[in-house]
Amino acid sequence: MKQSLPSWLEALDEEDLQFLRRFVLSSGSLKALCEEYDVSYPTLRARLDRLIAKVRAAEDPRAADAFERRLRVLAVDGRISAALARELLKAHREAAEES
Repeated sequence: MKQSLPSWLEALDEEDLQFLRRFVLSSGSLKALCEEYDVSYPTLRARLDRLIAKVRAAEDPRAADAFERRLRVLAVDGRISAALARELLKAHREAAEES
């Protein structure tokens, strides 16, 4: 029997998964990753911070449902603006109240 992935892991795209894999294989060494990616520490740290925020958004206990969690992940990832996420969430909640 195959178990499903945790919601935070499902929220990650291929690029995130590759970054996470490389992070683990480097034993969590940001210095090693900086060399591997050929980027500065602040650049790599910002990437890791975005990944952390994405995982937190995917697991946010304040999210009422999967739609809200997905909106939060998209906003954290920069794929939609925070303003659009709020607008869509408001419409979603209104529609849920009507039904």
